[in-house]
Amino acid sequence: MTTATLETPAHAGRRTRPFAWATQSLTLAWRNIVRIRQNPEALADVTFQPIIFLVLFLFVFGGAIAQGGDWHDYLPYLLPGLLVQTVVFSTMGTGVALNDDFAKGVFDRFRSLPIARVAPLIGAVLGDAVRYTLSIVILMTTGFVLGFRFQNGIGNGLLALVIVLLFALSMCWIWVWLGLSLKTAQGVQGVAFLVMFPLTFGSNVFVQTSTLPGFLQAFVKVNPVKYLVDTMRALMLGGDLQKPLLITLAWMVGLIAVFAPLAIRAYRRRT
Repeated sequence: MTTATLETPAHAGRRTRPFAWATQSLTLAWRNIVRIRQNPEALADVTFQPIIFLVLFLFVFGGAIAQGGDWHDYLPYLLPGLLVQTVVFSTMGTGVALNDDFAKGVFDRFRSLPIARVAPLIGAVLGDAVRYTLSIVILMTTGFVLGFRFQNGIGNGLLALVIVLLFALSMCWIWVWLGLSLKTAQGVQGVAFLVMFPLTFGSNVFVQTSTLPGFLQAFVKVNPVKYLVDTMRALMLGGDLQKPLLITLAWMVGLIAVFAPLAIRAYRRRT
């Protein structure tokens, strides 16, 4: 037996079934879901935070921003925007968890398995869809308790929830890439907050764009969060939908087209 034979992994040269990467990705996604079940405190940011944010911003800002000082009038405007902010903030957890897995050597095990290189990354993204969905359900339930209702039909309201979930899945590829590129989970989290705060607070989540100073309006008009929020409000409450929806879909495609290859390249370089 030659030295080359001894050094060749058992799975080398094994043919991969067509679309096997999809099955492998779903298996690894289930691993992430099981890990959530075993560590429920990791869900604190998507369970308690949406409730705290909604109650805090509604009653702190509602009296000052709403016409007549009635927070009931502010709730329909606030909730779609806060839904976007909450889900967008949740996406950074994907990168933090990936970085932590690398530090613990989990991906060394994945590297030794006969699976597609992209499967652990897609599995991480799909597994976190559970976190995003839970965040959406909790925030919307709290909103309904406070009196929020879909004013443009239940079907359009549910479509809005699907779109914000898909946007989160496309945006989390940014954090997958950063989670594989930066050295520590703390570094990923620090960079994420530096990006998230301008994107969410420098938008129309809490106030109308026309009330902002000119330089900030210019930033808001190129901010993808703004168009996602406009899409949510149009679907939930009624209004112009075509333009914000098309821009939002373009951003989703662009984020995946740019950052998914970067993430895969960073993964290959690191493994």
